[in-house]
Amino acid sequence: MYLSIFTDELYLDVFEVLPIVKSWGMRYVDFRGQINGKGIEYQTEEELYALKAELDRLGLRAGVLQTSLAKKHLPGKDVQEQEMEKLEGIIRASRILETKLVRCFNYWQQEPEDRDFGKLAMMPDLMNQVLERFLPLAKRAKEAGLILGFENCGQTPNEVIALLKALHVPEWGMAWDVANYFGVLPETEGDCVDYFEKALQYTNMIHVKSWGVLHELGYKPVPWDRVLAGAAVTGKNLPISVETHNPPQSPYTHLEASKMVYEAVLRAWPASAPSDMRTALSVKEEFVRDYAKNPVTFVVVGLGMGKNRAKQLTETSGTRLYGVCDTNLERAREIGELFQVPYSDDIQTFLRDPAVEVMYVVTPTGLHCQVANQCLDAGKHVMMTKPIDANLENCRETIRKAEEKGLLLGLDFDFQFDEEMEALRQAVAQGFFGKLLSAESTLKVYRSEEYYQENGGWRGTWALDGGGAMSNQGVHEVQRLISLFGLPKEVKGTVFTKNHAIEAEDTGISLWDYGNGFTAQFSATTCYPASSWSVRIEIVGTEGVYTYTLGGPEGDHAYWWKDGRWREERPFPAKRKWRQASDNFAYCLRTGEPLEVGWKPGMDSRLVLDKIYESARKGGIWVPVEA
Repeated sequence: MYLSIFTDELYLDVFEVLPIVKSWGMRYVDFRGQINGKGIEYQTEEELYALKAELDRLGLRAGVLQTSLAKKHLPGKDVQEQEMEKLEGIIRASRILETKLVRCFNYWQQEPEDRDFGKLAMMPDLMNQVLERFLPLAKRAKEAGLILGFENCGQTPNEVIALLKALHVPEWGMAWDVANYFGVLPETEGDCVDYFEKALQYTNMIHVKSWGVLHELGYKPVPWDRVLAGAAVTGKNLPISVETHNPPQSPYTHLEASKMVYEAVLRAWPASAPSDMRTALSVKEEFVRDYAKNPVTFVVVGLGMGKNRAKQLTETSGTRLYGVCDTNLERAREIGELFQVPYSDDIQTFLRDPAVEVMYVVTPTGLHCQVANQCLDAGKHVMMTKPIDANLENCRETIRKAEEKGLLLGLDFDFQFDEEMEALRQAVAQGFFGKLLSAESTLKVYRSEEYYQENGGWRGTWALDGGGAMSNQGVHEVQRLISLFGLPKEVKGTVFTKNHAIEAEDTGISLWDYGNGFTAQFSATTCYPASSWSVRIEIVGTEGVYTYTLGGPEGDHAYWWKDGRWREERPFPAKRKWRQASDNFAYCLRTGEPLEVGWKPGMDSRLVLDKIYESARKGGIWVPVEA
């Protein structure tokens, strides 16, 4: 997912708007009107090339062409011809601005009070009328390679979905304006999980309006934290576009409202993709801590993924985001101002501050222990993101230092707190599977070359990432297997660098032997062409089977087989106790209880990864795993 903004919602000419939104930290912008006094589809080639040059100068990219194409209700031939001319202008803009994404409509426009509102999904005769008029546009758009997103404006999401099914163009989807009709559609009652899940299945772009964000405007608010978390689970590279629509009664200027919506979306942005769609979309259970009035103070160090960790801390009872730190002062300022906390590019600023209790290290992996050691030496407790480091000896040194100083050292393997994982641990411990025979964990992820090259190109290097797909992305699945079954007796592995210009692997396969007849397979790739975080886990025993899928074409499902039949309900009770790792860390710091995810899982997963890589370097031989 990436954040973009309608440039015309600031009600200034585009050449005035671009430097403003660039100063906010935007990387993508959407175009509709207010461009040389015209809409994007009416720009000449000369004007479009001038606009592209300004984008390039500012380091911005075009996100979506937000057009009004086909925003007419069952028009006659004259209007259809005009819309075809408009489409040619859109194709021209698409080519020069280098974006294929186009928001449009489809000749069906109704309001809730109209007689046929909502009926397009149920009445074939109406659908045929729409298709008869729209198919010439569809044919030309397909020829030009445009990726259309139909907005649920003048029609319900179900109507958009019905039309998409009729057109049957896989890349096309819904430009989901979540706030549109949110307060009047019957399917938005209750917790909205089913409604949101269905919409996200067909969505290829999302709009965020002020009235669904700014509560003081008096409209029904959209639960953006849940919607964006669900969008993250889809794995789609969705543009999330700020379409402010500042209402007349708003106390804010258009510029003020646009920036407020932009910042609200940043605050709602998911810290990480949740484990499954239902979890992502469900109303979050509140965990109110007794020490909430005396929260544990955290400083986040490293503000790539650390920005999301900072957001987690602002949402968790008993934790307080005290400050943020990054070697890039501009990035530190941006995040510090977003969350209204102190910021610095000098870690000593916070290490010298007695009010700071925990340093949350989210730097490149190969720097984790180096930074953690500074923090421990200053008497600060340390949380780190996974894996613990790129070097096993660095891990051992930091662990020794934490133990000598009596300070907590923990990791944010947040999936360990999932109810599904807890039920699975109980199933293994209580013999649900009988004699364990095999386990398999496969992770398929899309990562672009740009992903590997950004921020200095540290990802996919041995020194700073500790490996490639297996170490960075796959470490979650490595730790899942270790958490369930312990360390294997020996492992062997094979790695490939197939599709990225990186030092380490973008595809890896390994086999684990536990020495008792039980074997596990683990593989990971970042070469998956579909934009998705796709996981498949299977555990087989003599008496039971467990199959779990996340993302990908099968969606999110867990199946348990026992006594001759499959079930979807968990055979063991599981209730989530912690919002995430920082919640448990704060609790243990205040109560003296041991961490549920301390340093050992990080040490074990690093050990197993290193042995897999050693095997791969030695031609795929079996390598003992010695703790």
